[in-house]
Amino acid sequence: MERKDYPLEKIRNMGFVAHIDAGKTTVTERILYYTGIVHQMGEVHEGSATMDWMEQEKERGITITSAATTCYWDDNRINIIDTPGHVDFTVEVERSLRVLDGAVVIFCGVAGVEPQSETVWHQADHYKIPRIAFINKLDRTGADYFYAIDTIKSKLKPNTHPVQVPLYKDEEFMGILDIVNWKAIVYDKDFLGHKYSEYEPKEWQHIDEDVLEKAKSLRSTLIEKLADFDENILNKFLKEENIKKEELHSALRKATISNEFVPVLCGSALKNKGIQPLLKAIIKYLPSPLEVPPIIASPPDSEKEIKIRADESLPFAALAFKSQVDSYVGKLTYLRAYSGKIERGDFVLNVNTGKSERITRIIHIHANKKVNVDSLRAGEIVAVVGLHETTSGDSITDKKHPVVLERIPFAEPVMSIVIEPKRAVDEQKIDEVLPNLLDEDPTYHVKEDEETGQMIISGMGELHLEILIDRLKREYDVEVNVGKPHVNLKETIKGAVESKSVLKRTVNGKGQFAEVKLRLEHYKVDSESGGQKVWFKNKTSEEEIPKQFIRAVEAGVKESALSGLLTGNKVEDIKVTLIGGSFNEVDSSEIAFKIASAKAFVEALKKADLILLEPIMKITILTPEDYLGRVINDLNGRRGKVSKIKEKDSIKIIHGVVPLRETFGYSTSLRSVSQGRASYSMEFYRYEKVPENISKKIIKKLRGY
Repeated sequence: MERKDYPLEKIRNMGFVAHIDAGKTTVTERILYYTGIVHQMGEVHEGSATMDWMEQEKERGITITSAATTCYWDDNRINIIDTPGHVDFTVEVERSLRVLDGAVVIFCGVAGVEPQSETVWHQADHYKIPRIAFINKLDRTGADYFYAIDTIKSKLKPNTHPVQVPLYKDEEFMGILDIVNWKAIVYDKDFLGHKYSEYEPKEWQHIDEDVLEKAKSLRSTLIEKLADFDENILNKFLKEENIKKEELHSALRKATISNEFVPVLCGSALKNKGIQPLLKAIIKYLPSPLEVPPIIASPPDSEKEIKIRADESLPFAALAFKSQVDSYVGKLTYLRAYSGKIERGDFVLNVNTGKSERITRIIHIHANKKVNVDSLRAGEIVAVVGLHETTSGDSITDKKHPVVLERIPFAEPVMSIVIEPKRAVDEQKIDEVLPNLLDEDPTYHVKEDEETGQMIISGMGELHLEILIDRLKREYDVEVNVGKPHVNLKETIKGAVESKSVLKRTVNGKGQFAEVKLRLEHYKVDSESGGQKVWFKNKTSEEEIPKQFIRAVEAGVKESALSGLLTGNKVEDIKVTLIGGSFNEVDSSEIAFKIASAKAFVEALKKADLILLEPIMKITILTPEDYLGRVINDLNGRRGKVSKIKEKDSIKIIHGVVPLRETFGYSTSLRSVSQGRASYSMEFYRYEKVPENISKKIIKKLRGY
């Protein structure tokens, strides 16, 4: 496949995001097929999807790792990232959205907005990503396009409106009515979605009069909404003049790119309907690299802001957002280039590590094919070979013009398991292998238990950890014994407490002196995010403790907070204030203040009223009404709480929260109480206090008595 340099206005960097099983990968497969990148449609349920390349993905029918690909439509280049929908793999969504210019959010036509739909929507809000909504699976029994739109409006609260209406014949989904172009697009099911006919809506003999009236009403409302973004449309609307479809498309593009409007499209990827109009909408409504705001960067060791725009003539600046170990080419690092241009063989600077590395290969990913190219330009997303010491979130720039781009935030793991190598050869291999897997997914954490010497691996959930163990075995032939999973607790304090520590000693004939007085108090800024931290504040004067020692005090505090006194877990949700102290001009040093502050922190914890925190999950359960009572009783028995119950057709939708530690084995239990007819999904919510009676049991068990 030959390289063609597309101008920036002809490039779209976009991704598909959604709740698990909404159909992201099937949509991507259809797009690859209709754009000619693959010549046979892959199917998720058959394990043949091109984008699901891992064996675990093929077997489970889910996307585990985000996959990048490139395709071409109407002389435009579309760089696509297909992301996972399972809550355990949200890091893949987070780092993908960080580098994308636009997204298609896919919703199930039956379920509408689901828990993970809300998570990815809010992630897109955080990165200010322009979006198109695509209601999928309209061929399914129980699908309701307008119900799905209502859930988007009520739960996500965007300024949104449909630009298409589904068309049915005898309850069979046949195609769509495009209310902008005012065309009925009807698919011939015998031609795999290639063949479709366009009609004037009233000319398609199967269209219902009420559908036509609904579409006319929706078109009028759409024009009213677009008048807020386009003065020309406003004037024509007020004068009741005819508005051309080109003018509507222009206003839709302007409103979508400004991130103030979300057009809604529809289709059925599995039945090959609605994909070509979606491709056209991606080109028409999502931004090119030239139409997104400049990226904010700063020089190393400076808070000065620099705005980087997509311009090939500027110094090179890119973000490494994903690593992957390929069995043939070695370590692949995915880069999003924001400015400048580099050639194969050039040296670049990893600003975060300060090390220079050489780009030995630049690769365009076309589904399951890798195509070598000679250069990487602003606005492109590619994989490169040669960045051996680069991890996700690192800034890769021109050596003479280093800048630091905003890093990608990664959630902390909530569950852990103990693993032990089965054989001597496994013990040797595991130290070589694990760094590769940790490099690919920064939400895996590994540490050694100080008392037992066992290896503890932490991740985002049972499936997340299960995949890691499976990959160790399949890809690297490493056999391990695995302990039972346990949740990652945290500790905090109630109220406030003060403590003082004085370090006064002689080491190798040199004195060490530091005096530190700390105040600890419970402090939580954002209870919704679950982002518990340790906040540090200095209230001493330069005469008490010179400025050069303050950073050492903070380091001592934060290192000590990594291990609490109740269970050895992190201490968070606290503010630590340095309220006093003293120094000696001869004997004081950074290490002395670090030791003294660590000791003061521990002494304060001994005085404090310590409590345990546990991860709480949002849970959504779909159950037939006959089993509602049993399902709620089972949830209550797990310390769960129901917040609301909704009804859709004959299905009850239960929304609530439940402690993560109480969800082990929940799938089996739910199947049992509902005769296999109920289903559920979960996502992390926040950390909350463990009830005292349970807290005592946990502490006793962890302390071994």
